[in-house]
Amino acid sequence: MGSWALLWPPLLFTGLLVRPPGTMAQAQYCSVNKDIFEVEENTNVTEPLVDIHVPEGQEVTLGALSTPFAFRIQGNQLFLNVTPDYEEKSLLEAQLLCQSGGTLVTQLRVFVSVLDVNDNAPEFPFKTKEIRVEEDTKVNSTVIPETQLQAEDRDKDDILFYTLQEMTAGASDYFSLVSVNRPALRLDRPLDFYERPNMTFWLLDTPGENVEPSHTATATLVLNVVPADLRPPWFLPCTFSDGYVCIQAQYHGAVPTGHILPSPLVLRPGPIYAEDGDRGINQPIIYSIFRGNVNGTFIIHPDSGNLTVARSVPSPMTFLLLVKGQQADLARYSVTQVTVEAVAAAGSPPRFPQRLYRGTVARGAGAGVVVKDAAAPSQPLRIQAQDPEFSDLNSAITYRITNHSHFRMEGEVVLTTTTLAQAGAFYAEVEAHNTVTSGTATTVIEIQVSEQEPPSTGGGPSEDKRFSVVDMAALGGVLGALLLLALLGLAVLVHKHYGPRLKCCCGKAPEPQPQGFDNQAFLPDHKANWAPVPSPTHDPKPAEAPMPAEPAPPGPASPGGAPEPPAAARAGGSPTAVRSILTKERRPEGGYKAVWFGEDIGTEADVVVLNAPTLDVDGASDSGSGDEGEGAGRGGGPYDAPGGDDSYI
Repeated sequence: MGSWALLWPPLLFTGLLVRPPGTMAQAQYCSVNKDIFEVEENTNVTEPLVDIHVPEGQEVTLGALSTPFAFRIQGNQLFLNVTPDYEEKSLLEAQLLCQSGGTLVTQLRVFVSVLDVNDNAPEFPFKTKEIRVEEDTKVNSTVIPETQLQAEDRDKDDILFYTLQEMTAGASDYFSLVSVNRPALRLDRPLDFYERPNMTFWLLDTPGENVEPSHTATATLVLNVVPADLRPPWFLPCTFSDGYVCIQAQYHGAVPTGHILPSPLVLRPGPIYAEDGDRGINQPIIYSIFRGNVNGTFIIHPDSGNLTVARSVPSPMTFLLLVKGQQADLARYSVTQVTVEAVAAAGSPPRFPQRLYRGTVARGAGAGVVVKDAAAPSQPLRIQAQDPEFSDLNSAITYRITNHSHFRMEGEVVLTTTTLAQAGAFYAEVEAHNTVTSGTATTVIEIQVSEQEPPSTGGGPSEDKRFSVVDMAALGGVLGALLLLALLGLAVLVHKHYGPRLKCCCGKAPEPQPQGFDNQAFLPDHKANWAPVPSPTHDPKPAEAPMPAEPAPPGPASPGGAPEPPAAARAGGSPTAVRSILTKERRPEGGYKAVWFGEDIGTEADVVVLNAPTLDVDGASDSGSGDEGEGAGRGGGPYDAPGGDDSYI
């Protein structure tokens, strides 16, 4: 017994040596048959990752080094507890602790490598990017660096491809990307603020050309071209030769010798005016004369460019002025030529294009109402005289009404001065006065005060119909018959009273019409292409010319305030002392027509003198009406007094 006891330890040791390898480890230590795994992201793994061999008397738990919430142990099996996401965690670790009675026996580590999958779309750092690009940026330069346009893709193995798509037509001619994988923006051709002030692109990127699934990101690029100071000021009107260089205008004008014009010169093709060639910058322009201003004859306003005469020119000559228009920032300037001719003026009086102007105003209109043009009731009636020698002097002409208190002139427009209570026709004389040459001319306005239109009443089934259709038809027939009888009677009277005179006139050729434009459609255009810019000034406004004294009425007014005729010129109280204010207006069959006034004629009557055809005698003034009574004009003819062959209506 003692000898077996002595042999037991060696036998036991020998028995241990002859056991298969690993038998002792399996009996005393925890183990797994695999400790590294690969799992694609977004995969839900439900099967156990590995079986854990746990010796009897030991237990296995997850250690503190394990990825939180990533694993769990059920029985002796290790499970993946989450759906892996490469972008959140690319490597998961499970620490297995085997303990026996609270004593750590074995420690194992199991790793799960998460494989990346293209499950994320790339993202730009912006949705819309708006930048400013200088107009003078050099070609082939980088406008936006690559770092500002790169998109981010959390899928590490993806290679991004960028595309630039134009949203503004033609924008791709100006900008492009450096390459499909480098999104730096490059300028390919010179910019032009006026042709393309702004351009918009779509910037796209994809993770590959044949990658499935494929994701695309988009962003918007807005490029605003900032104008650069590339062009000098241009005097207008100018003509572009190639879209970049403007051939600017030269100006022409005239002044009368011996006179100083009260207003800026009227130049052709228009007033001196320049604007910054870079309209996007639009610098103010400063004007100056730096050559050709002999004796300081002219002054130019630095802000408006208006050219005025500072001193009179004694004799005819030509001024060649060089005018400079410079930007207010003094960066650029241009020069143009202004030719001004000083011509001897005979001092001819102004002339009215029409001998008679017709206006209209509604009855009951109060003071300050504008008289409308009878030919165009929506437009005000304008009275305009012209200097026959210098259109530049037209602006120096002032107007006033000489013989009527119901109306007044405000510039070229006629206004009422009182409430017009009665309908009828008023005749007023307008005098034009050239403040430079002191010449005057007159014309006549016929102002028709018309009844106001009655307010319209709404029609409908309830409208009161006083007359039937049959009644209206019968009334129309009766009125038509009466009209026919009246026309026949009028024809008999005309033949009886004017038959010989009409026969006499049939063989006479029509006489040439005097100069003037009675038809508004043929009025000459003396205006410039645009009006001069008012010069900024602090000069006090000149006082208006005083209104002339009101002439005494020719006689007692008719009841009801009937329209009064123009005032008659008195000469010693003689019945022959009459005055015509409407002269040299031809009748179609020859002769002249005029409105006469005399003491022997009732104040309520307008007397029209129809002159018999006679030999045409020169001597009447072309400037409109004038004093032609008392032997003026035609030397004692029918203009002396109403009588003879004259007919009074």
